[in-house]
Amino acid sequence: MNPKYILLLLLLLCTDLLHAQNAHFTTEGEIEFEKTINMYAMIKKNMGTSSFYEQAYDAFKKSQPQFKVLKSKLTFGDQKSLFAPVESKEITGGGFFGNEPTASQNNIIFNDLKTGMSTSQKNVYEEIFLVRDTTRKIKWKITDEKREIAGYNCRRANGLMMDSVYVVAFYTDKIPVSSGPESFSGLPGMILGVALPHENITWFAKKVTDRPVVPKEIAPPTKGKAMDLAGFKKYLNSALKEWGEYAKPALKAFQL
Repeated sequence: MNPKYILLLLLLLCTDLLHAQNAHFTTEGEIEFEKTINMYAMIKKNMGTSSFYEQAYDAFKKSQPQFKVLKSKLTFGDQKSLFAPVESKEITGGGFFGNEPTASQNNIIFNDLKTGMSTSQKNVYEEIFLVRDTTRKIKWKITDEKREIAGYNCRRANGLMMDSVYVVAFYTDKIPVSSGPESFSGLPGMILGVALPHENITWFAKKVTDRPVVPKEIAPPTKGKAMDLAGFKKYLNSALKEWGEYAKPALKAFQL
């Protein structure tokens, strides 16, 4: 081989090694997320067929925006993460559909990725539950599709959870923490974007702050009636059984 080509190959190899050595990985910090709900689509899909629902839906469209945006924060470090809603100072209405569980933020979720355990504080109408169980299992299939989110190059993965909920997620291996917003996890890096296409909901990171995190910032929640996931599902089914078909959206929302 021509010595010039050998020299060129060596230079390219050295450049790649230098980039690899200088690559920065974020192992602790804070991520600001926005949850966006397409209210018109969600309500239209879940509402009943009576004239009362039609009138309420028409009134909602005249007084409320199509998209509702909620903010949340994920703090992570030492292979642990804590996801929590950020309270809004804005006063928002919503009329008859204002308290839809799907369009709210009901959870504070702590994940210990070393032990594979999760602690979730869940608000279910007037009650609070503390659900301790293993981290959620999602069947993921990683694809070749990529996009940039909050300054990080991310790869797409398609998943299935709760037997029937289709999930699209984007994760980055530059944050080597297998976590994400709400209870979405299980990919080889931090999930910075999630879409539930059939539920009309997305979560996307808006800002990632690389900073030291002290242990008290990632402490698990402690408030609520303690039970495991199976017990929580049993409670929901029992509490909402008289709702019939109308219970399905609420059951799904409280288990996300």
